[in-house]
Amino acid sequence: MKIQRDNSKRGHGELNPAGAGERGMATLLFVALLAIMMMLIAAETRSLLHLHREVRFLEQQQIKRLNTSQTNVTAVAVSPAKPESK
Repeated sequence: MKIQRDNSKRGHGELNPAGAGERGMATLLFVALLAIMMMLIAAETRSLLHLHREVRFLEQQQIKRLNTSQTNVTAVAVSPAKPESK
């Protein structure tokens, strides 16, 4: 006596050729989206690193410029005034 099985009633835990392809495609799509997200995160991190370096460089330039202008102003302000003659 042969027992026939109905393949359309199989659940997710059992092998189902039609469902396996769909699950495989969903997994592939998920992995692809995850890879794209990781690339975007890496690009953002790299951009932020470059931006941080540029801000630090600009800050150093401004500090040098301000220190130079303060010493010039101080030198001019410290110079003695000529006495007025009457």
